[in-house]
Amino acid sequence: MVKPSFAEAAEDKKRTKLKQNVMKRSKFTDLLFAILLLGNFTANAQEITQTIRGSVVDLVTYNPMYAATVAVYRDSLMHAATITDDDGYFRMEGVPVGRYSVVVSYMGYMQSVIPDVIVISSKEIVLSVEMEESLMEIDEIEVSATKGKGKALNKLAFVSARTFSVDESERYAGSRADPARMASNFAGVQGNDDSNNDLVIRGNSPLGVLWRLEGVNIPNPNHFGVSGTTGGPVTILNNKVLSLSDFMTGAFPAEYGNSIAGVFDLRMRNGNNEHHEFSGQLGFLGTELMAEGPLNKGKRSSYLASYRYSTLAIFQAMGISIGTDAVPTYQDLSFKLNFPTRNHGNISLFGIGGKSAIDILASEQLAPDDDMIYGDEAMNEHFRTGMGVVGVNYLRPLGSSSMIKVTVSSSVEHQSNHLDKVYRHLDNGLYVIDSIMDSHNGYHSNQYKNSLSVNWNKKLNKKNSIRIGAITDLYIFDVLDSIFNESMLQHVTRMDHSGPAILNQPFVQWKIKPSDNLSLTAGVHGQVLSLEDNLSTALEPRFGLRYRINEKNTLGFGTGLHSQMLPTYIYFAQLPREDGTIVKANENLGFIKSYHNVLSWDYSISQQMRIKLESYYQYLYNVPVEYKTSSYSALDEGHNLVRFFPDSLVNTGTGNNLGLELTVERFFSKSYFVMLTASMYDSRRTGSDGVNYNAIFNGRYVVNALASKEFSWGVKRRSSFTIGGKITVAGGKRYTPINLQASTISGEAVYEDNLRNTMQFNPYFRADLKLNYRLNAAKTTHEIGLDIVNLTAKENILKQTYVHGDENPIREVNQLGLLPLFYYRIDF
Repeated sequence: MVKPSFAEAAEDKKRTKLKQNVMKRSKFTDLLFAILLLGNFTANAQEITQTIRGSVVDLVTYNPMYAATVAVYRDSLMHAATITDDDGYFRMEGVPVGRYSVVVSYMGYMQSVIPDVIVISSKEIVLSVEMEESLMEIDEIEVSATKGKGKALNKLAFVSARTFSVDESERYAGSRADPARMASNFAGVQGNDDSNNDLVIRGNSPLGVLWRLEGVNIPNPNHFGVSGTTGGPVTILNNKVLSLSDFMTGAFPAEYGNSIAGVFDLRMRNGNNEHHEFSGQLGFLGTELMAEGPLNKGKRSSYLASYRYSTLAIFQAMGISIGTDAVPTYQDLSFKLNFPTRNHGNISLFGIGGKSAIDILASEQLAPDDDMIYGDEAMNEHFRTGMGVVGVNYLRPLGSSSMIKVTVSSSVEHQSNHLDKVYRHLDNGLYVIDSIMDSHNGYHSNQYKNSLSVNWNKKLNKKNSIRIGAITDLYIFDVLDSIFNESMLQHVTRMDHSGPAILNQPFVQWKIKPSDNLSLTAGVHGQVLSLEDNLSTALEPRFGLRYRINEKNTLGFGTGLHSQMLPTYIYFAQLPREDGTIVKANENLGFIKSYHNVLSWDYSISQQMRIKLESYYQYLYNVPVEYKTSSYSALDEGHNLVRFFPDSLVNTGTGNNLGLELTVERFFSKSYFVMLTASMYDSRRTGSDGVNYNAIFNGRYVVNALASKEFSWGVKRRSSFTIGGKITVAGGKRYTPINLQASTISGEAVYEDNLRNTMQFNPYFRADLKLNYRLNAAKTTHEIGLDIVNLTAKENILKQTYVHGDENPIREVNQLGLLPLFYYRIDF
């Protein structure tokens, strides 16, 4: 028998003391600590390893790469290496848990680096690698973090684009595992509202953001999303089912259309096709289950599915009080079934969807609340939303030089609301209800869409390749809206429409590489909307260039035209005329159009650190403004999650966005990362009055500073603790003063039109903190996290509101206060 060392005896003493402390805690804490303690004993008893495997294909043709070298590195030291088989598959077993970079090399191809691959004990790492052909014969492995970070998967995007991973969406403090909130940390991007995840990109409205999943454009993938918006309080997307994906902020390649602000191009990963794996998570934002595994091991087919339900709704159902009756109820589902076919083809069935509901009752509000972000202070609101998309992907190489990909999908987007108006007055600081008007406003909006996307890639030679494709969307609308008109003392129908529409978007892109240091792209995107008598068209040339001056310096340039249709319900809005007739005054509006120009410089300070500068100028034209003389511009819409019903509009407005962006990034290496992003910009709009105003999103500047540090201990670093933080400083939100006298007469807010966006709230400041503990046991991984949003409880002002009949009818509403978000996850 071996006598234990002093250190081991001390460790045993600590464990005994820990057990005694655990006995004094609550039952829930008892169970949680017991799980972690048992896992720690198991972890220290044996070395824990995992398998890294996957496939390697050609970027253009998707043909498998035979005999490609795959190596695993930690801090520039190789831990394992192998080569791919005849079908492009590779496998490395016995890789110790930890964080690695995977480097793939092949003669005549550019080296591919996948950084921040986190190996845990409970899940195999399955990678899909795409390699770009080189003009030179590359046969030497050289690890460089800058080759794999900060660049887009789409090799036709040379500027204003970057890839993001699941790890990034979880690493950044305040991101809440949400791709949109994660993206708000990038240069040129800013969250519009702490309570929602919609994004202001380079001074553009959040309405200009495009969401794409598996090659098709999808509805707003957020719970409680309002018609026409692109964000919401809670994302439907589960980041754990996503693969590496792209985010773009301007001058997009020709395959992207119907967007003037930004693009999320999301990919779903395949499930494990060899072993069944499971996850469970309990957190403030939801309780979820996930499963993946093989359908047929011999044919390499797999499934992946996740389901989440609102944790607060579960607590309410259990009779646990959470301090409010306005409990958000939501649930969502994501899945992907993958079936490899003969001749290296692939068929996959994918889908995401969610539904949500909340009742916000002003009649139960006792006193004025400056922190009431959701709902209307004078309304009982019953809000319901839902979205879903299912699709089938078929991909197949055509010989050795081309590939075709066809995607068919069907989606639905639903919103409905029933609002009862509460008439009340204050008595000694408390509300007294006078009456409640039933059905003051009610509406439903159903938008169905069937989509077909076809892409054909052709490699002409090492220097030239083309991509030709088209997306066709067939819409079916069903909308109805009625509201009580205070001046007319009767209900007015604002929308009543059912019918189809078609949006066609063909494109062609050409890429030429005169050398490995110089790449150029040219393309054309077409856009045609057919909606009843409205036929809107756009022809949009695009161009991009990237020139690598040397190993440290790279220049990029992008330019092109981009167009976007309005939120669809605007086309159906009904307006009364003086003669009593009702017309759809805006049904023939054309696209908003914009001209993008971006110039970038990327400087690699070292293998782990880079600086990036981007300057941009965006000119917007054909912007809808009011027919009558006013300061209104559609470019200011989207600043809050409400629908808008302007008067008759015409496409005569303009706008421009000008800015300079800085990114200083120290990639995650040696257990820490640091990122600083800063943007200075100016955003302007011109209404039908011909006056040039500040855009409502013109905060002028935004600065983000992020960092995190990982501490590992135990045998082979099986346990780790990560602490991360973020500080954001930005110009305050702009607003238009309320005319109190006119508002009192009309019974609702009336704004000073000639003072559009002239006022600005105090500068915005927010500090976030993220704590995370991970334990790798033999077959199980435990993870506990705490994300504290607005750590200092800073009272940032969100908006100014008017409540008719109150003693102080004009109030300032604050953004979110301190918000702690916890979770516990187990993978096995």
